Amino acid sequence: MEKSHLSRRSFLRGFGAALSLPAFESFRPLMAASTTARAVATTASGAPLRMAYLYIPNGVNLEHWRPDGTSEKYKMGSSFAAMEKHRADFQIFTGFEQQNAKNGGDGPGDHARGTAAFLTSARPRKTAGSDIQLGISVDQVAAHAVASQTRLPSLELSTDGVRKSGQCDSGYSCAYQFNLSWRSETQPMTPESNPRAVFERLFGAGSSDERAKSLGQRLASKKSVLDFISNDAKAMHRHLGRNDRQKLDEYLTGVREIEKQIEKAESLGLPADPGVPAPEGKPETYGEHVRLMLDMMVLAFKTDTTRISTFLMAHDGSNRSFAEIGVNDGHHNISHHKGDKQNLEKIAKIDTFYLQQLSYFLDKLKSTEDVDGKSLLHNSMIVYGGCISDGDRHNHNDLPIVLAGHGGGAFKPGRHVNFGEDVPLSNLYLRMLDEFGVKEPRFGDSTGLLRKV
Repeated sequence: MEKSHLSRRSFLRGFGAALSLPAFESFRPLMAASTTARAVATTASGAPLRMAYLYIPNGVNLEHWRPDGTSEKYKMGSSFAAMEKHRADFQIFTGFEQQNAKNGGDGPGDHARGTAAFLTSARPRKTAGSDIQLGISVDQVAAHAVASQTRLPSLELSTDGVRKSGQCDSGYSCAYQFNLSWRSETQPMTPESNPRAVFERLFGAGSSDERAKSLGQRLASKKSVLDFISNDAKAMHRHLGRNDRQKLDEYLTGVREIEKQIEKAESLGLPADPGVPAPEGKPETYGEHVRLMLDMMVLAFKTDTTRISTFLMAHDGSNRSFAEIGVNDGHHNISHHKGDKQNLEKIAKIDTFYLQQLSYFLDKLKSTEDVDGKSLLHNSMIVYGGCISDGDRHNHNDLPIVLAGHGGGAFKPGRHVNFGEDVPLSNLYLRMLDEFGVKEPRFGDSTGLLRKV
């Protein structure tokens, strides 16, 4: 493994496995040269630029969500307590709307329209049949432009099962409600909810059949994926400086820790028969599941396996309960709060829970150094939010939207931006595409490039 042969696309290869390299100081000039030649999906420094979208369902408790004041001196709502330490790395918006999630004469079905329109800014055709029609989502517009630069053009995650057919919400196909990312007007990008499958997609080599075979052999031999790339890892170790050797060791340790978490989750999925099918390869609690998926998104970004990811933390209309935080009621049920104080307090607890997961994600990104010496968080654009504001009203304006990361220096976080009017969320997406190096005249129902971010 000669130094001159290494690049951002280098891998440690072994028996049915491949691990992309993290950014090393020893090869930083070479890596920087390989990225600065590309305009798409890079920052001004030449580092990769990442784009992620995290979706939360059913609206929020606006009393505890809304900030007090604007610009840099605003006061966060109580739901944002876990986010205070990241104040300088994100901004909150008031005034975004998603017009195509409104009924438009199509009657009820706000949850299906909400999930469907969030990243497409398009109106779903109301059908429960096979004649679904929506629009390409913003992440896939970007993925098409950067597909040749990374192993995976994009990574789609969820905590829900896959549903592409059947009726889910007032005459709308389940495809709209369970898929956040769309490759075309009629084809959703199927998200993966099984952590084991995500891990194998990120770190397995070869075709899906080859990865499945190698996984079976590795599991049968009770060995880690790291055991099969040990020779390359040792050779790489000899060519690295002291700091990079430590970084490589820490990186490989992190990969192994995630393997251990997945193995533990799989063992927890095989208790005495409770009378219902046991989840295979999924953690015992929802919070653990969410964080494990976020861990792998960080690994995917860190290794430049992909620069684009979406995460449907839960589909709109989800009636998941949150016993781990003391909310035993279904989320969808209590979102129809009708002003009931107890229900609103439970919604605020759920909002706080989700923002704690976002804070965890930002912790991971901020503590990970990128190729240019900045953090992954600095070189990322992360949209967090949902397509319903108040769950009782099912309104699709004044949406709860957070933009985290600095976009490589393109954005001005640390603020609350109140537009004072309804602004298409697609204007933000158009701006993000522009920063990504994808020049589009418009996206969805956009009215122009958003400058106030």
